[in-house]
Order: sequence, then C-alpha cells, then structure tokens
Amino acid sequence: MNKFQLQKAVRKWHRYLGFILGIQFLFWTIGGLYFSWTSIESIRGEDIKNEKPPLVIPTGSRALSILTDSLRTVTPNLVVDQIQLIDILGEAHYQVHIRKPNAMVLLFNVYSLALRKEINEKDAIQLAQNSLKNPSKLLKTEYLTTTHGHHEYREKPLPAYAITFDKPNNTTVYVSKDLGTVQSFRNDQWRIFDFLWMMHTMDYQERDNFNNWIIRLFSIFGLVTLLSGFILFFLTTKKISLK
Repeated sequence: MNKFQLQKAVRKWHRYLGFILGIQFLFWTIGGLYFSWTSIESIRGEDIKNEKPPLVIPTGSRALSILTDSLRTVTPNLVVDQIQLIDILGEAHYQVHIRKPNAMVLLFNVYSLALRKEINEKDAIQLAQNSLKNPSKLLKTEYLTTTHGHHEYREKPLPAYAITFDKPNNTTVYVSKDLGTVQSFRNDQWRIFDFLWMMHTMDYQERDNFNNWIIRLFSIFGLVTLLSGFILFFLTTKKISLK
C-alpha cells in the first residue's frame, strides 16, 4: 500500500469514527456545561425545601423500652433494626423498622404508643405541601406500587405517593406510605440532569455504572480516532515520505 492509498484509508476511518464520536462528545459537552452552570442544590430541590429543626423526644412521651417490650410480648422472636423519631403532620411518632419475623415499618404515637394508620392520599398531599417553602398549586397525585429503571423515583421505598405541583419547575414530591416521610423532590432541572447524566455515563439501564461495555467501546473508538488523526498529520506532512 502506497502513501496515497494509506492516507485515503486512514482518512476514511477517521472521518466516520469522528462523526460517530462527535455525537457523543456533543452530549458530553452539553452535559458538562449543564453540570457546571447549574446549582446542585436546585437540582436536588434543596432550595425549595421547608427545612425544619431536628426533632427531640417531647416531654411526656412514652419510653421506647415500653414500646419494644409490648411488641415482643406479642411477637417473642421480634427483631428491630432501628427506631427513628419523625414528625407526621405536627405529631411526633416512633418509626419502628422491623426485620424479623417479617420486614416492615410501623408508626406509633410517642404519647399513647397507638399504632398509626397508613398514610393516605390526603395525608401525603399535606406532607408534601408542608415540605415546600412556599405554597403551590396541586396539579395531580399518583399512587406508585412499582417503578422501572428509568423512573425518576427509582430505588426508593414503595408504595409511595407522587404529589406534583405547578411551581417551582413542576416539582413532584414523593411520600412513602409506610415510612410516613418525604423521600425525594424531583423537578424539571433534575429531569434534565438525569437525562444528561445518563448520556454522560452511557449507562442506559442503571445510569450510574461507568464500567459498562458501551462506554468502554467508545473509549477504544476515541483512542483509535485520536491515533488516526496523528497518522494523518504525519502522512500529510510534506517532509515525511513513505517509500
């Protein structure tokens, strides 16, 4: 193969590889610009959250030992993972995470130790409203029992209520039915971030795996394209000749 034929072949490969990689490089560049110019706090919805002071066990509440002893009286082999103090619509509750005999979460009023009923849609809407700094118009509610890998509420406790408000940025507040707490905020800025992050990692399933084969393949393509560019540089330099 003479110099002209080699140059033609390398130029052809460089051209097509450059076009394919150029599309991905465009997404990487757009994503990088968005990541660097957008506040991570606004993406996570932290700027619209109604931050509340840490809870303390209120005076007059029943001791945890009384609660656990009464539970073990009914279920001797009970295993409790953790107990948290949470606020549900202005009332303090013990959030009890049970591992055995069946995994579940139970909510008990700290004063009476009465078992609280499950969070219903009305409760979820109020919890979502209370979690926002400023009141907003309710657009819709949705009850989720399952989600898929591309859903914005993934790898989170189910079932859950999705409460969507018009402002700011079509924010959806997700409230866990079992836990009785707000789990996440999702707005338009987060949705753009999530899409660009998927394009950035090239993980179209889990979105966070940098060790997938697509990005590995494109990294090899990128290296080949770079090397072909160097080869073209030397082939098109007049001082260099191939015999």
